[in-house]
Amino acid sequence: MQSGIHVASPPPKPLMVYDGDCRFCGLWIRRWQQLTGDAVDYLPSQDPQIAARFPEIPPDHYQTSVQLIELSGAVYSGAEAVFRTLARNPNFHWTRRSYESSPAFADITEGCYRFVASHRTAFSWMTRLVWGKHVEQPDYFLSRWIFLRLVGFIYLIAFVSLWTQIIGLIGHNGIVPVDQYLPAAKEQCEVQGLNPFYQLPTLCWINSSNGFLEFQCGAGVLLAILLIVGIAPAPALALLWVLYLSLTTAGNYFLQFQWDNLLLEAGFLAIFLAPWRLLPNLSRETPPSRVVIWLLRLLLFKLMFSSGCVKLASHDPTWHDLTALTFHYYTQPLPTWIAWYANLEPLWFQKLSCVVMFAIEIGTPFLIFMPRRVRFLGGGAIAILQILILLTGNYTFFNWLTLALCLLLLDDFALQKLFPARFRKRTEHKAKPHWRPAFTVPLAIVFISVSLLQVTAILGALGQPWGRALFSPIAALDGWLDPLRTINGYGLFAVMTTERHEIIVQGSTDGVHWLDYEFKYKPGDLSRCPAFVAPFQPRLDWQMWFAALGDYQQNPWFGSFCVQLLRGSPDVLALLAKNPFPDKPPVYIRAEVYNYHFTDFTERRITGAWWKREYLGEYLPVISLHE
Repeated sequence: MQSGIHVASPPPKPLMVYDGDCRFCGLWIRRWQQLTGDAVDYLPSQDPQIAARFPEIPPDHYQTSVQLIELSGAVYSGAEAVFRTLARNPNFHWTRRSYESSPAFADITEGCYRFVASHRTAFSWMTRLVWGKHVEQPDYFLSRWIFLRLVGFIYLIAFVSLWTQIIGLIGHNGIVPVDQYLPAAKEQCEVQGLNPFYQLPTLCWINSSNGFLEFQCGAGVLLAILLIVGIAPAPALALLWVLYLSLTTAGNYFLQFQWDNLLLEAGFLAIFLAPWRLLPNLSRETPPSRVVIWLLRLLLFKLMFSSGCVKLASHDPTWHDLTALTFHYYTQPLPTWIAWYANLEPLWFQKLSCVVMFAIEIGTPFLIFMPRRVRFLGGGAIAILQILILLTGNYTFFNWLTLALCLLLLDDFALQKLFPARFRKRTEHKAKPHWRPAFTVPLAIVFISVSLLQVTAILGALGQPWGRALFSPIAALDGWLDPLRTINGYGLFAVMTTERHEIIVQGSTDGVHWLDYEFKYKPGDLSRCPAFVAPFQPRLDWQMWFAALGDYQQNPWFGSFCVQLLRGSPDVLALLAKNPFPDKPPVYIRAEVYNYHFTDFTERRITGAWWKREYLGEYLPVISLHE
C-alpha cells in the first residue's frame, strides 16, 4: 500500500529496498530480480546510501515490509510494492491490475503479506525446506543436454536390438513376413472403409524387402549416434521418430509393447525440446521450452500414476491383499538371478514392498508438480523403484527411459555440481527464451486433453454419463491419433499372473524321439541361471511368454513360427540359442506346456537347478509339412 511518503530525490529507475538481514527476503529478492531484469534496482536497507538518500522513510519501515520507490518519488510498501515491481515483467501485468481494480484482492493480499512478514523466520525455514537455496526460476540447459543424449542412447539400443532380430521376425522368411502382412492388412482396411496408409503408418509401404528393413535399422543407429554427439538434434529426433514408428507398425505382434509406445511418445516430445541448430553450442542455445518440459513431466506422471491405478481398478485379489509380489518374481517374463533371491523373502517383506510400490506409483507422481526439493524427492523415489525393477526383471529400455524422464525433474542448480566449471560457464549466458506458441500451445492442449482422457478411463469415470459427455470429443481425437502411437495409456501388470506356464517346442524326425529347441533367454533348461538381458529385448522370447497365457489359436504367429522351424529357416533359427537339427529340419514339430517355479535354497543346493517344473499338457499338437 502507498505509505503517503514522497521522497525528495527519486532514483533514476524504480528502487526496491528490503531488509538485508532477513534471509527470507533475500531468497525472494533473487527471484524478483530475475523476473524484472534491469527494470528495477534492488538494495538492502543496511546499505549506507539508503538512509542518506531517503531520510523521509523511517528506518523501522524497512523491518516490516519492502519499500518500492518509484520515479515519481512515491513510495509503496507491502503487497502493492511487490505487485508494482513484478508488473515490470509483461507476464505479470495482471498482478498490478488485479490489486488496483479489486479491493477484495488488495485486502486479502495485504493481509497475507502482513502474516508472512510477521512469521518470516518460520516461512524462511519452510522455503528452504521445499525450495532449497534457489527460489529463482531455474534453467534447464544441462537437464536438456543430458536428457537428449539419454534418449539418443535408448534409441541406439532399440535400433541395434531390433536390427539383430528383424529379419527373423518379419523378414521375407521370418515368422510374420511384412511383405505378406501389409497386403492382407490393406485389404482388410479397404473392406472396413479405412485408409490403410494412415492406419498402418510405415515406410514399408514403399519397400518391404529384407534390405529395406535393415536399412531403416541402420539409419536409426546412425541418427541415434548423431543425437548422442549433438549434431542436428531436432531433425535427428524427428527422423528417429518416423523410423521407429515405421518399424513398430511393420513389426506387428513383436513391437506392440508399452515401452515401444513410451519411446515414441517421449521421442516425439523431445523433438520440440531439442535445439534447432545443426551444431548446437551451450553458450549460444536458447532456453528449452518450459511447456515441453512440463509435458514430459506429465508423461512421467501419467506413466507412474496409471501403472498404480490399473492394479487397483482391475480388482485383482493379489494386488488388493498385497500378495502380488509373492508371484511376480518368478512369473514375470524374463526374471534375473536377483529375482530368484527376492522370491525367497518372507511374506511380511513382500507385502511391505507392495505397499511401498503403491505409495510410489500412486502418491509420488503428485510430487512432480511441487516445489523443487519436494519434486526432487518424488523423482528420487520413482528412480529407486525403477532401479529395483531393473535389477529383478529384464524390461528392455523401459526402466532406462523412465529414469531419463526423472532427470527432467532436476534443474541446472542441482546438476551443475556434476559438471566441471568450464562446462557450467557455457550455460550462464542470458539467452532470451525462444517461444514457439504456434507449436507448443496446440501440442500442450492435445497432449493434456488426451492424457487426461486416458487416466480418467482407468479411474472409471468414462463409464459415467457426465464422463461420456465431457470426453466424447477428446475420445474421437484419441482414436484419430491412435495409429501414430504418440499419446498412449500405460499400466503394466494390471492383473498379476500367479502361475508361470512355459512352452517347450520340440522337433522329431521319426515322431518318437523328440528334441527341445532352446531359446536364448526365456526359461527352458532348469539349470540355466536367469540372466541380465536388458536393455536388449529378445522379442521372440517375450512373445513366447504372452503365448503361454493363452493357446496357439489365440496366437496365430506361433503356428507360423513352427512352420518356419519345419522349413529350417536360417533367419528364424538365428533367434534361438540351439538348433537340435543342424543337418536338416525335423519332420514333426510339437509344443508342450509346463508350470515353472523357482527352486528354493535346499532344492538348488541338491540339484543345482534354478527352476523346477510340472508337465501340464499339450500346447500344439504334432504338425508336419508332409501331412
